[in-house]
Amino acid sequence: MQEHGGGSALDEELGFDPVALRARYRAERDKRLRPDALDQFVRLRDQLAGESADPYVEPGFTREPLTDEVDIVMVGGGFSGLLLGAHLRKVGVTDGLRFVERGGDFGGTWYWNRYPGAACDTASTIYLPMLEELGSLPSRRYAPAPEIFEHCRRIASTFDLYRDVCFQTEVTDLRWDEDAARWIVSTNRGDAMRARFVIVSPGPMDRPKLAGIPGVESFKGHSFHTSRWDYDYTGGTADGGLDRLGDRTVGIIGTGATAVQCIPHLAAAAGQLYVFQRTPSAVDARDNAELDPSWVAQLQPGWQQRLIDNFTTLTSGGPVDEDLSQDGWTAVARNLRQLMARRTERGEPIDDLAWLVQLADFQTMEGIRSRVDDVIADPATAEALKPWYDRFCKRPCFHDDYLPAFNRPNVTLVDTGGRGVERITETGVVVAGREYPIDCLVHSTGFEVGTPFAKRLGYGVTGRGGDTLLDRWAGGAQTHHGILAHGFPNLFLMSHVQFGFSLNFTHFIAEQAKHIAYIVGRAHTEGIRVVEPTPAAQDAWVAEVERAARDQRAFQSECTPSYFNAEGDLTRLNARNSPYGGSPTAFFAMLADWRADATMPGLRLTT
Repeated sequence: MQEHGGGSALDEELGFDPVALRARYRAERDKRLRPDALDQFVRLRDQLAGESADPYVEPGFTREPLTDEVDIVMVGGGFSGLLLGAHLRKVGVTDGLRFVERGGDFGGTWYWNRYPGAACDTASTIYLPMLEELGSLPSRRYAPAPEIFEHCRRIASTFDLYRDVCFQTEVTDLRWDEDAARWIVSTNRGDAMRARFVIVSPGPMDRPKLAGIPGVESFKGHSFHTSRWDYDYTGGTADGGLDRLGDRTVGIIGTGATAVQCIPHLAAAAGQLYVFQRTPSAVDARDNAELDPSWVAQLQPGWQQRLIDNFTTLTSGGPVDEDLSQDGWTAVARNLRQLMARRTERGEPIDDLAWLVQLADFQTMEGIRSRVDDVIADPATAEALKPWYDRFCKRPCFHDDYLPAFNRPNVTLVDTGGRGVERITETGVVVAGREYPIDCLVHSTGFEVGTPFAKRLGYGVTGRGGDTLLDRWAGGAQTHHGILAHGFPNLFLMSHVQFGFSLNFTHFIAEQAKHIAYIVGRAHTEGIRVVEPTPAAQDAWVAEVERAARDQRAFQSECTPSYFNAEGDLTRLNARNSPYGGSPTAFFAMLADWRADATMPGLRLTT
């Protein structure tokens, strides 16, 4: 990226020195670089209310193993599975669809994450899929988690997806039977069901992780991960009111999107709260409110897709005439348009768009840092809460009560200077040699978003000739459009890997579901026995993904460590495991053109 010197008229107009800002960003990034990068995290263990523990079902569930055959097995019951099921119903797949889901209901992320304050952080009118089709509207601009969970259940009921579901069931192995052209699906319930097609979706927020802090398992107080919130200990509900914490000292590790939502409730309830921070989140105002009845009254058919497309175009740098979101997600785009307009008014050429984008980003983040000063009373705490990185180096956050929580006398921010917690003892958390005694430790340490797809599945996938997905993808993912893989016939993948990515997760999931349903629907009605990409088509797509990823590498190298850039270790950031780096809007249009072609180019179809 070309860096312009300070002192220009534009710099004076904006009120900051962009070169000095870039230097500060790099210094803050360097403080947080660690040699262990992604290896600093470990998978959540059962003794810490682990990933296999489900607090939302009665223990002791059993059933007889299944050894039957179905047409389609969908592994995963989150939004990916729900939307895939809905689109399969639309293309005429009325029977032979079975879900395998380790939770006790549909919902995925919104089944597991029931911590106090959980909510969507993109506008619910674009995040909740199929609102217009279901004749439903969210209650607020940013819907709370219980409402989102109920929306998931509504989709499942509307499209008759509860008919054949194996809840509380985990897949342990997928194996392709070449002679029968069927997948054998083995599970922890002793199942060995057979399926013509299998669709897998581990979800980006499927596997909780812990920071691999020395002594993490030695703590003798109470502890849990936010995705397994223990209301028996804290009291209260997803709305807050954690009435059992009044005499307790609580520590929370992490200040990402989840922590931003639950910390205000911990702060309101705990006798003392310590917030252990490595990198501050960029927290903009949410300004949540009930949907305006006058806005609802003027909605015209197609309103939701227009909002979705507008948001995706804006947040991926595409041109639009109007910002229909008008929220913090689109602030950089708004600032960029203003900078370009001012240049045009002065008769100056716009010949350095990349630099103008950077200035717009600086301007947006300066506003977020200014908000910290406006809200936080203590200057030292305010300085520690300021984020020094580009807007999309970490997932942006939005909340109206997070920053004010640090003005409470019972809340202490323990900033670790970018190094993280030193160790955990039987009784507390140690930072810079000082121990903070606590009764309860909450791990808000996120999920295995950056883990390679084949590993994150958590089970083996064996395709043609005994090849495993883990071995075949040892050098990085290999797919056609992020959905099919050569050597693994009739296996469809739902993830962000090699697929067009939107910051509105449910948008790209919906496009994925639509595309898979089209292919499976065609196979269903035309008697196609096996679907598999050709090696040439797959190689061409992998090359395109690698090319687009290279264009993103300079930006990622400037970012503070996060799961977006493999915690700053770009040698671990395999281009093949990344989303498609080009315009998601163009990518979705490309898929629509591919379907319109009707010949399904790049696929080998066997009847």
